[in-house]
Amino acid sequence: MPSEISDKKQFNISTMRKHNFGAGPGVLPEAAIKKTQESLFDFNNSGMGVMEISHRSKDFDAVLQKAKSLVKELLHVPDTHEVLFLQGGASTQFAMVPMNFLKKKAAYIDQGAWSNKAIKEAKLFGEVEVIASSKDKNYSYQPKGYTIPADCDYLHICSNETIHGTQVKNFPASSIPVICDMSSDIFSRPVDVSKFDLIYAGAQKNMGPSGVTLAIIKKDIVGKSERVMPTMLNYKTHLENDSLYNTPPVIAILVCMHVLEWLKSIGGVEAMQKINQQKFDMFYNEVDSNPLFTGTAAAEDRSPMNACFLLKDASMDEAFLAKAKEAGIVGIKGHRSVGGFRASMYNALPVESVKVLVQVMKDFAKANG
Repeated sequence: MPSEISDKKQFNISTMRKHNFGAGPGVLPEAAIKKTQESLFDFNNSGMGVMEISHRSKDFDAVLQKAKSLVKELLHVPDTHEVLFLQGGASTQFAMVPMNFLKKKAAYIDQGAWSNKAIKEAKLFGEVEVIASSKDKNYSYQPKGYTIPADCDYLHICSNETIHGTQVKNFPASSIPVICDMSSDIFSRPVDVSKFDLIYAGAQKNMGPSGVTLAIIKKDIVGKSERVMPTMLNYKTHLENDSLYNTPPVIAILVCMHVLEWLKSIGGVEAMQKINQQKFDMFYNEVDSNPLFTGTAAAEDRSPMNACFLLKDASMDEAFLAKAKEAGIVGIKGHRSVGGFRASMYNALPVESVKVLVQVMKDFAKANG
């Protein structure tokens, strides 16, 4: 006998929430989680949960088309570009990009761990010219003032370095196609999509859960490669099949749709940028004034999404982490290549969470100063 849908239990999400500063998967808006929760057991009065419906159904097609429409609306995507929902994360994009677009030589900027991985994959398919790097100072700044070679097939750049906490503030003018990994700051600020031939982003930081990857691609660059490649790794396959060549991650795309609905409801990317700036200012004002702490990124390149900071006396690290845990703060332990702490302040992280972290830092300095 079918279960009674009316018997499903709801729970109070708010009473369970931590101050989640994790670098990814990141915090999601409560509104999006609650909407998704409602669909887990009975989606659109279908008698089936969203994880059970066909990806070819009208119900899911409506989700897919709305998610695509919201991406286009929020980022002002021009008609020259199309939105794709792929799988494999940004890590698969590291290989798909050169497989599809590298004919002889590509230009890459070495900005940190993730661009390093992209460079490694690109070298499998052709010559890679690293035209700028910040490795000399452990990626604590963003390279600037470099020349983009006109004889390269494309320029690859990462908009935000998650591990080292730096962000590109001004994208370079380029005569060659520009491909950008925006995994950790997509939807956090306005960008001129028309200046990019491909933008890709793993969803699990600012857009949704892990398992789906956003690609915004200029349609006229697709299908020009003479390289024989696997069907699933050809952008043309996904463009021609509206992201439905294979079974897509249905629930992940639904969550993305709800996150984008939430983003639209608060005023879109432009309003989100102001909120992110508020969080950024609040946090770094404390870092710069607190005698116990110091930031690791160059001031002009600090990322509003990922803030890396240290205790000047590293012997106090565990004590600070313990105090943060007592306050309900999670996810602030820094990456091993940087050390110290990292506060990832993605779109869905409430301003209140930053206030709590700042107060813990103040109290810790008062107790240990």
